Amino acid sequence: MPNARQDEIQWLAGHYYHLYNRGARRVTIFREEQNYRFVLTRINEYCTALALTLIAYVLMPNHYHFLVRQDKEVPAGLLPQRVFNSYSKAYNQRYQHSGTLFEGRYKAIPVADDAYLRRLCHYIHANPVKDGIVQQLDVWPFSNYLDWVGKRPGKLVDHHFVQEYFGSATHYEASLNVFIQQQRYLDKHFDSLNWQDRG
Repeated sequence: MPNARQDEIQWLAGHYYHLYNRGARRVTIFREEQNYRFVLTRINEYCTALALTLIAYVLMPNHYHFLVRQDKEVPAGLLPQRVFNSYSKAYNQRYQHSGTLFEGRYKAIPVADDAYLRRLCHYIHANPVKDGIVQQLDVWPFSNYLDWVGKRPGKLVDHHFVQEYFGSATHYEASLNVFIQQQRYLDKHFDSLNWQDRG
């Protein structure tokens, strides 16, 4: 789904949005575990204050992805704005960092199609494996995948969403594994094509 011009996005109650950004020049934005914990605490606070439901998220060393449902009229885009304004100030103070931490403003994509919505959940949760950070999703604690599949009692999860769009946590886990295997096959296939092209 193409990225809408950021100044043209309509923030509507009941709609879903993909919000994401990465470090400037792809630098590491989370240096240690307490950095992740700081952001997760702020996410929980601001989701409550802004009447947002965080559907899926992943925090990676140099980027993040949120899938958010806007439950009232407050724009969902305020979530990354407020969370990471707070985080940037704390980060700069702790590490004596100056300059821009992120690559400009967060990006936002409205999600209106159910098939794309399901695919996006897979994409977000598969990030740690896709980027080679871990081999198994179970060992990456900075997403709500474990909460989705019942392996951790987290607060940042909507179990009704999981049931509505995937049937059950078990079905979601199975479908995510299929998604990851498909991505690995495609990556291997295209890598092979690239080598053949070089020959």
